[in-house]
Amino acid sequence: MMSKTQQLSNNRIAHYFEQGTGEPLVLIHGVGMQAAAWYPQIEFFSKHYRVISVDMPGHGQSTKLADEAKLQDFVDWTIEFIAALNIGAVNLAGHSMGSLITTGVSVTRPDLVKRMAVLNGVYKRTPQARNAVIKRAEELKTGHIDVETPLQRWFGDSEIERIASDHVKSWLENVDLSGYTTAYSAFACGDEVYADEWSKIACPALVLTGTHDPNSTAEMAREMASLAKNGVAIVIENERHMVNLTAPDKVNNAMQKWLETNV
Repeated sequence: MMSKTQQLSNNRIAHYFEQGTGEPLVLIHGVGMQAAAWYPQIEFFSKHYRVISVDMPGHGQSTKLADEAKLQDFVDWTIEFIAALNIGAVNLAGHSMGSLITTGVSVTRPDLVKRMAVLNGVYKRTPQARNAVIKRAEELKTGHIDVETPLQRWFGDSEIERIASDHVKSWLENVDLSGYTTAYSAFACGDEVYADEWSKIACPALVLTGTHDPNSTAEMAREMASLAKNGVAIVIENERHMVNLTAPDKVNNAMQKWLETNV
């Protein structure tokens, strides 16, 4: 992978990895992760596509946003980043918070999105679920990152899950606390920001999750896909929140079909 940076407004830097040539595929990770969190997809798709995996603001080597930044600010940042690449419309995929950003970009600037995919996305959480996420966001403001709880929630004991868990643990332990806190707060309050805009999405839309992801449920995935004009929902059995790492072959196959969908 080639490490690159893109200068954005207000002296902000967007860091990303780029590999391969062909039609562009832009990948946006979730809260606490970094661009490398798409490693199975980067390896697989860079054989035939120009894969661009970007560090979200305040993660990896990308400049963080203001402490009070909302989801819309992350969407605006991503729009600026894609436009600055000067490569036209892209295939845009996001995981977890990245899926909320992907949705926001797709409804705000459809001219920049050829196809869109959301992995383990959230859609209109229940009040109980929203309160739990908001509580975790508030806990982060005290300066404490709970690494073990999400690892236990996301991973089992298989070899592929152990390897993925080691990667994720390292990213969480090394994340910038301020950038992480800002992003998590935006994520906690962001599930409804673009939820009523799904009917505006006309490009091919893949919505994927796992049956064992209690926060990004199969019902959410099916609802989002049903609202998009060309939406497809895929629910992978027995998989949890980090499905792109724990079931890479199934995810890659689903994304390959999505990328081959006519626009």
